[in-house]
Amino acid sequence: MPNLTFEHIEQGCRPFVVAEISGNHNGSIEIAKKLIDAASEAGVDAVKLQTFTADTITINDNKNEFWISDPKNLWQGQSLYQLYEKATTPWEWHKELFDYCAQKNVICFSSPFDESAVDFLETLNCPAYKIASFELVHIPLIRHAAKTGKPLIMSTGMASELEISEAVNAAKESGAQKIILLKCTSAYPAKNADANLSTLSDMRDKFDCLVGLSDHTLGIDVPIVATALGSVFIEKHITLDRSNGSVDAAFSLEPHEFSQLMQSVNNTWSILGDITYGGTENEEKSKDYRRSIYVNKAIKKGDTFSLENLIVIRPALGLSPKYLTDILGKKSASDITKNSALTWENIVNNDK
Repeated sequence: MPNLTFEHIEQGCRPFVVAEISGNHNGSIEIAKKLIDAASEAGVDAVKLQTFTADTITINDNKNEFWISDPKNLWQGQSLYQLYEKATTPWEWHKELFDYCAQKNVICFSSPFDESAVDFLETLNCPAYKIASFELVHIPLIRHAAKTGKPLIMSTGMASELEISEAVNAAKESGAQKIILLKCTSAYPAKNADANLSTLSDMRDKFDCLVGLSDHTLGIDVPIVATALGSVFIEKHITLDRSNGSVDAAFSLEPHEFSQLMQSVNNTWSILGDITYGGTENEEKSKDYRRSIYVNKAIKKGDTFSLENLIVIRPALGLSPKYLTDILGKKSASDITKNSALTWENIVNNDK
């Protein structure tokens, strides 16, 4: 299927699929390019970067509150500063990566984590902005990004209805024309049971926005279900190898899995099809094998039609079965041989 652009995203469209590179480049621009290669080969519509520095997202302080101490946390034992320093995509790489994506016929856009990142990305003509779940409460950032007039995609992991409402209102008040809310579970990796995709339709109706999925589960089941439920946007992390130790590798898809994701999402969307009645073009010939009214005994001109000389059988070359009761008791206009399809011409004083 041909790639989509942000302008194509609307209700009922094929999901716009994004490969999130995040910090899976492991500090190497060459690995970042290989990730773009893999995403392009899989057939994604876009590649997403993250635009921040450790200094724009936190401070370098040894107080306990700046350290990740939860033993269940994927990044436990690091300070926030250390984590973000490792995960950052250097700003000096951005133009080269944007240009490389263009060569690969893949859209490149980014998640800005503060206002200065939006300003920087504007110099690169970034076509859209993604607000990460952890930044959904950063209303000044949302307003700043919305003022560009670019499509605004906002993840809703952890967010209450009030917080989502505040973010959507801020975006609309500041000029956002296209807003896409993403159902997201901010756990790394997330459990399928925590996906709660039934929220998608409620979120679409409640906030009057397009909806999609930012997924941190393992595998591709959740994106497939999200597609079936009308998501217009699917985002998953990509890595060259889950064992390579990159910051988000543990909940990312490898290239062959991303190809499977694209195939499954496209197949699921094509199966949904359109609202249609009356049968498809491929069903037309099957209509010949519906039932119709046949004569099952030889009839002379003037004979009366009855259940003794009429039968409803396949194929559908005779009159529709719905006319049977109308025909009973009427006279034959001609001789009719046994096993002939009954037509209106065979009936005296037919009203058709």
